[in-house]
Amino acid sequence: MQTVIPIGKSEHVPTALRPLIVALAEVGAELARTIQRGPLGGALGQEVGTNLGGDGQKALDIMADAAFAARLKLASVRWYASEEQDEVIELDPAGRYALAIDPLDGSSNIDVNVSIGTIFSVFEAKDGADESVLRPATEQIAGGYIIYGPQTMLVVTFGDGTQEYLLDPDSREWLLINPAVRVPDTSREFAINASNYRHWPQPIRAYIDDCIAGEEGPRAQNFNMRWVASLVAETHRILTRGGVFLYPGDAREGYAMGRLRMVYECAPIAFVMEQAGGGATDGHDRIMGKTAETLHARTPFVFGSPEKVARVAAYFDLPEQEVSALFGARGLFRV
Repeated sequence: MQTVIPIGKSEHVPTALRPLIVALAEVGAELARTIQRGPLGGALGQEVGTNLGGDGQKALDIMADAAFAARLKLASVRWYASEEQDEVIELDPAGRYALAIDPLDGSSNIDVNVSIGTIFSVFEAKDGADESVLRPATEQIAGGYIIYGPQTMLVVTFGDGTQEYLLDPDSREWLLINPAVRVPDTSREFAINASNYRHWPQPIRAYIDDCIAGEEGPRAQNFNMRWVASLVAETHRILTRGGVFLYPGDAREGYAMGRLRMVYECAPIAFVMEQAGGGATDGHDRIMGKTAETLHARTPFVFGSPEKVARVAAYFDLPEQEVSALFGARGLFRV
């Protein structure tokens, strides 16, 4: 194990941001305990409503949102932008920061004991609520996630590399275990929901076709497909062993821009990924170069090992006949 340093004393966490990060970590530890109790803690996966984006809200979604809002009010957070809130709300008029958050990502997996998480993004607050969070992703001063799985971990960046902290189940302290996470360059894994194949744009179909073709195809190697339906779980796997994640826009009604939200899902994950040496795009353009127009705006999302992300983008640049052709015609992408 690497040097174990409590998060509240870590020199890798900027001093000014330490109270906010510690607050996130404290709520994360409380949620981890609740999640570990499962049904003993109540009907956490019970449907209790629908958020503005049209997604069903589970009991744990609402519990997590309330817990983060209450604690962050005491950590100099002025503006709080949550997936579970219709609009940005003010917590502390004197607060220095604006925080965007998906309090409980992957909540459809609550009842099946699959890893779920929390995703967050931090900006310096401005006077206006919307202007504090609807801004270029490059203006983030922190971004990261907490994953609640066999191990509870906090992964965060402040723009100078990506760090990883582990919640010690004995001491209940968050300990630094990796101050410089790096995305592996090589992996033969891709993550996508293949049931939507018929709805995807042609470049995405072509990319996946070439992966599935295996050793006999233009990639000349076999690939494995993964799909957890939890953005945090997918991200953590890719940070650990490489690969690529794809959630494209598609032809279904309401899916033209995919289903993932720019402000509190894609922007912080892109920040983490780039700071770990990976890449993140909307299929062709860099996520960190984008600005959301509304709090719950969606974007297609591709991230992972940089060569794989760049390869996906290259498929969007091919002539239509190339991406519509059988995989054997795409000699440009051999190996």
